[in-house]
Amino acid sequence: MSDQNPYEKLGVSEDASFDEIQDARNRRLEQHSGDAKSLEVIEAAYDAILMDRLRMRQEGKIKVPERIRFPELRVQSLPKESPTPREQSPAWLQRMLDQPTPADIVLPGVWYVGLSAASVFYPATGDQVLQLALVVGVGISIYFLNRKEGKFGRAVLFTLVGLIMGLIIGGLIANWLLLQIPFIGLTPNQFSTVLTFILLWLVSSFLR
Repeated sequence: MSDQNPYEKLGVSEDASFDEIQDARNRRLEQHSGDAKSLEVIEAAYDAILMDRLRMRQEGKIKVPERIRFPELRVQSLPKESPTPREQSPAWLQRMLDQPTPADIVLPGVWYVGLSAASVFYPATGDQVLQLALVVGVGISIYFLNRKEGKFGRAVLFTLVGLIMGLIIGGLIANWLLLQIPFIGLTPNQFSTVLTFILLWLVSSFLR
């Protein structure tokens, strides 16, 4: 037994693959699980084979896998978590949306609150106040939008869209809503005007 080389001690040929060598080692360890001396011989033979294969690898004769050369240093690599793609809004929407500063929100808001108050608390003069307030509100929206990007045509377009949507939506729901909440005391035109100012404030604050 002592005259045998490491390959013979494990019962494998010298051209055996690394998997075959490991399988032979595991079988021998199971067969001699109660014999400490035999286990020591098996481990010594296995180590000798590893050293022989490493020497051959250094000489360029074979390529030894990392898991065979240094099994005790093998670290199972954790699967990389693929970053979940962030939900992004469409490019056209990103070009429209702005990240407003507090001033971009507060300044138009102050103007539109004042115009809304004028529209609500001065009904005696009829629709002239509402029309004048809407004209001023349109001008305010165009001014603040144009101040951000310097694109006057774009500012006019967004403002007109907000104006039209506010008047249409306000006209559609004013009668129904005012009947449901009669204590508000607003006329349909006043409600539409106030709703339009809210939309214009959103447009001038959060679009660009």
